[in-house]
Amino acid sequence: MTTAGVKQRRWLGPDGLLNTKYHRAAVNVFLLVVIAHWVEHIAQAVQIFGLGWPRPKAGGALGLAFPWLVKSEWLHYGFAIVMLVAFVTLRHGFTGRARTWWNAAMWIQVWHHFEHLLLLLQALTGAYLLGKTVPTSIAQLIFPRVELHLFYNAIVFIPMVVAMVMHMRPRPEERALMQCSCALAPAAAPAR
Repeated sequence: MTTAGVKQRRWLGPDGLLNTKYHRAAVNVFLLVVIAHWVEHIAQAVQIFGLGWPRPKAGGALGLAFPWLVKSEWLHYGFAIVMLVAFVTLRHGFTGRARTWWNAAMWIQVWHHFEHLLLLLQALTGAYLLGKTVPTSIAQLIFPRVELHLFYNAIVFIPMVVAMVMHMRPRPEERALMQCSCALAPAAAPAR
């Protein structure tokens, strides 16, 4: 095995450092990134529904400073792939019920990533879905983009948070399988 392969194996996989010693830190960093992304979508929703801004002008906080960046499908695709990679990479640290919920969030993100890949490919080629005038995802054929992405973020975020809570509060049999230090100390038995 090459030196790079050994280093990669040391960090990734079921026994890698990101799923053992640094799992808690990695999950927390990922959570902060996801929350920052949420803040952007909520800011955009406030701009549209609370302040009455036209949709093309509402780009969240980042869009105020860098409107060209927010309009780039590369930014959205990049975030979708980072999320998918994080879900896949960190899933090995989860056990039992937490792994089930994490997997649910991951598979929803697989679809969300596919939708962003479809948008990126349309933006790059100029060939838009079903003759639309802008890049359009499959679900966007039914739902407006802003509302759709609030929905996608919610249905990925909710099982992700459930997984994290269950991971921090594992059942005894789940705790026995954990290789990380994410679990909170077990509750003391009530005094008799």
